[in-house]
Amino acid sequence: MEAMLRIRAALLLSALALLSLLVRSYSQEIQISNAERRIDLTSHIVKVFLTLKVENVGTSPASEILLAFPPSQVDHLALVKAAATVGKRKKKSYLALDVIPTELPDAPNGTKYFSISLLNPLSTGETATLEVLYILTHSLEPFPAEISQSESQLVYYRDSALILSPYHIKKQITFFKTPSSKLESFTRVEPTNHAGAELKYGPYENYPPYSFLPIILHFENNNPFAIVEELVREVEISHWGNLQITESYRLAHAGARHKGMFSRVEYQSRPSISGVSSFKHLLARLPPRVHSVYYRDEIGNISSSHLRTDPWKSELEIEPRYPLFGGWKATFVIGYGLPLEDFLFESPDGRRYLNFSFGCPLVETVVNKLTVKVALPEGAKDPSAVIPFPVEQHLETKYSYLDIVGRTVVVLEKNNVVPEHNSPFQVYYNFNPIFMLAEPLMLTSVFFLLFIACLAYLHVDLSLRK
Repeated sequence: MEAMLRIRAALLLSALALLSLLVRSYSQEIQISNAERRIDLTSHIVKVFLTLKVENVGTSPASEILLAFPPSQVDHLALVKAAATVGKRKKKSYLALDVIPTELPDAPNGTKYFSISLLNPLSTGETATLEVLYILTHSLEPFPAEISQSESQLVYYRDSALILSPYHIKKQITFFKTPSSKLESFTRVEPTNHAGAELKYGPYENYPPYSFLPIILHFENNNPFAIVEELVREVEISHWGNLQITESYRLAHAGARHKGMFSRVEYQSRPSISGVSSFKHLLARLPPRVHSVYYRDEIGNISSSHLRTDPWKSELEIEPRYPLFGGWKATFVIGYGLPLEDFLFESPDGRRYLNFSFGCPLVETVVNKLTVKVALPEGAKDPSAVIPFPVEQHLETKYSYLDIVGRTVVVLEKNNVVPEHNSPFQVYYNFNPIFMLAEPLMLTSVFFLLFIACLAYLHVDLSLRK
């Protein structure tokens, strides 16, 4: 038995060694001739735009390109997108590419990888230009961690002056964009240039794979750090013509914690100085033709909201009962109705499907945990959901007014949601129109039984009087 285990272990080690050798040889077949990285730090959501010009210097075609991330960034990675550039100048277009996480053996220092699948294999000597977008959340660290009402908010951002990559990079440059020109300090890795709200690192030439030069930026960022700790969106379909939406929010300010006393007089009299990092209103972008909008919390209805509508969109500006400083929280509910014909359709195979938007309607917010519940009409069968990114799915049963067997609820859950996740998704199901008669027949039966009971009561009452 021990001999068999040793043989299996030896075979496994040999396979891993072979795979590692293949990975090393693959990384040597690709080199990046030019790389440009632009990191947007103007919000609490960090957006990184990466342009890579890759070249196949090996002897065999390459069908994928690897992106490398340090472990500290993988935990905060919300989204990775990639596209191939086709054409030049005015005729330039972008074709989306598939990006999937992948595991490689012998990854140095716990490096994590994403694989970009090319549309066509890259032959020897050929080049391709890739555009990559990845988004990081909870990556700005407030320092100092506590500030008073009259202080500005300063934050740290940690990264590398060099692009972490499994390939040799011939030339690279990195730009950081900050909210203002107030940059307290930054790590210098020559050549480095600071002008206004932009910080430039590079160009750097001929750095080997997995090169890493840690840097720290300390700058002012008074933008609202609006974090939705949990959002539950309930979408209820009624085939009688209405789509009812109920959204329950648990909102928090994730910036530097407020210390000391809060003075509303100072806050209102000196708005440009007092509480500059706080926020007192939020903007929710809702679908067009919205109606029956309400905004309330545990106390009751909140009247400090403004709804603006036009044929293309609806915007709801809401104000919590009090301004939110760092560490403060608020809970509230937004509800509204929508015409069913704008979102419910029939597929060629006869199935019905809901086409709705995933994500959070609030602008520039991060949702730590998002739950979308789609309540189908009673009698709906064989539900299935189509979402453009990975989510957790399961089914529940919900009972509403006049329901007999209950309604099937499709539950979609996702963590670390950013505005770029506001993409359409579909929920397909089969439905027999005969079920639409269930509630009217039930109401008719109830009224008929009540009518019979009243007649019987009157008959007994008349008999007793005689």
